[in-house]
Amino acid sequence: MSTPIPGIHHVTAIAGDPQRNVDFYTQVLGLRLVKVTVNFDDPGAYHLYFGDDAGRPGTILTFFAWPGAPRGRRGSGQIDTVSFSVPDKSMSFWMERLQRHAVDFQRPDARFDEEVLRFFDPDGLSLELVSTPAIAADQGRLPGPIPPDRAIIGFFGVTLFESRWQETESFLTGTLGFGPSRSDGQRIRFNAGQHGQGSVVDVLRAASPAQGRVAVGTVHHVAWRTPDSSSQEAWRKTILEQGFEVTPIVDRQYFTSIYFREPGGVLFEIATDPPGFAVDEDVAELGTHLVLPPWLEERRDGITASLPRLVLPGMERAA
Repeated sequence: MSTPIPGIHHVTAIAGDPQRNVDFYTQVLGLRLVKVTVNFDDPGAYHLYFGDDAGRPGTILTFFAWPGAPRGRRGSGQIDTVSFSVPDKSMSFWMERLQRHAVDFQRPDARFDEEVLRFFDPDGLSLELVSTPAIAADQGRLPGPIPPDRAIIGFFGVTLFESRWQETESFLTGTLGFGPSRSDGQRIRFNAGQHGQGSVVDVLRAASPAQGRVAVGTVHHVAWRTPDSSSQEAWRKTILEQGFEVTPIVDRQYFTSIYFREPGGVLFEIATDPPGFAVDEDVAELGTHLVLPPWLEERRDGITASLPRLVLPGMERAA
């Protein structure tokens, strides 16, 4: 039997300009740049990881940065929105901060027992900050640019936009073991694990079958957590037995992964918690320089020359 999935490991989206991406997520949202590396399947492009102070699973939003790539189109078969958890009673702070940084946002709205603030990143990726009375500031984290009682804690969940929602919902419950918890019109909520951090999956039932296009400003995939390689192998076997195509286990340096598509078309991943982002640099140095996996290290000079210059947090910008 497969080990239950507790929630999200990471979400990967697509950005255009890497510098604009780094500036927004570190300077506006206050996330830490956890890892600067390259897309292992396309080493000429950055792969940027943002998260909490130590890059813990459940906090990591990553981006493939492809300057000049076309803008995506949101539609069915896509992750529509990525939602972060923030402490209770912090929405006034975030509205003031977004306004100060000239980020347009929608006025906070009520959803179930939550307060939700929706906005978009510079590439058009749909984001939410979600506050509920059950969410408290994590005082155990290292200090960052945002006061601890207001800072993003990690993921709240993701929203899938689906025209084939019946099949998707059956897959979430019957194969992945997520539990349905509540509904509000066309929004149906499911929870992984014990309803902990990053466990929410909302399915928006699409009236139109128009498919989205995954490109700049959209989500590429969502990865779900599993504790170790043996549980990952068990999940691979379970999903194969359900008749779905699953990749072999892939080494991503900071975790191992399997990939498959749920019936509605969204790309899912199951990733291991270990070894984590400190496997190739100290926690204090995370995100301060370009890191390459061993199999690309001998190509460092060529890879570095092909990448656009990137000013990392703490570096001086050219005059």
